Amino acid sequence: MAFLWIISCLAFIGTAYGCGDPAIPPVITGYSRIVNGEEARPNSWPWQVSLQDYTGFHFCGGSLISDLWVVTAAHCGVTTSHRVVLGEHDRSSNSEAIQVMRVGRVFRHPNYNSNTINNDITLIKLATPAQLNSRVSPVCVAATADNFPGGMKCVTTGWGLTRYNAPDTPARLQQAALPLLTNDDCKRYWGSSITDLMICAGASGVSSCMGDSGGPLVCQKSNIWTLVGIVSWGSGTCSTSTPAVYARVTKLRAWMDQTIAAN
Repeated sequence: MAFLWIISCLAFIGTAYGCGDPAIPPVITGYSRIVNGEEARPNSWPWQVSLQDYTGFHFCGGSLISDLWVVTAAHCGVTTSHRVVLGEHDRSSNSEAIQVMRVGRVFRHPNYNSNTINNDITLIKLATPAQLNSRVSPVCVAATADNFPGGMKCVTTGWGLTRYNAPDTPARLQQAALPLLTNDDCKRYWGSSITDLMICAGASGVSSCMGDSGGPLVCQKSNIWTLVGIVSWGSGTCSTSTPAVYARVTKLRAWMDQTIAAN
């Protein structure tokens, strides 16, 4: 009963603050790297978080899914000494109304495998709730039964490298629109490395790159942005003709629900 109550509260939180419905709508050209991407409209992806170490170095992205919970990739290696920055667009600016949150607890998927990169998901419980507003609000999370077919146009965002040999990550949040692939199509590039716990997108002239890890792959479902993938792995040179690989949220949703309900 408690489990159902917590889940219904989560659903209520999402609805009350319009999960997946940004107050500042994104503007997506060509529906366009992070290699070959474009700068995002400021605060139009209000669930995007920057995971930083104590020096302020950005090492991974993540997605706010409620006022207390953030989802990222297990391979990011988040610890309670890291910090979660919400409401950021330009990391070189000191004038943004960001929220710098402490990490309360870290829940890495118990079956995460660093060799196969299966179950590449970590849940972060914030030490204190985020203040939800027009610049900070959660993304909806794909349900277990949802289907996102190959060819569907989706968007990934992050502060990752804009070319694999760039000297530094960009200051401003980047976005890229890219199509999903079926896993059969993805296996033509990556072979047996692709499992049913993964979903692929790209090979279309755009790609995620280093620094984007843990960040969102979102697709619109009934005009609501839904978290479908978590940036996981891909080409070592961020090739835009090779699909990037994301943790498949529909396959990980049950673990997310159970973890949140128990904590």
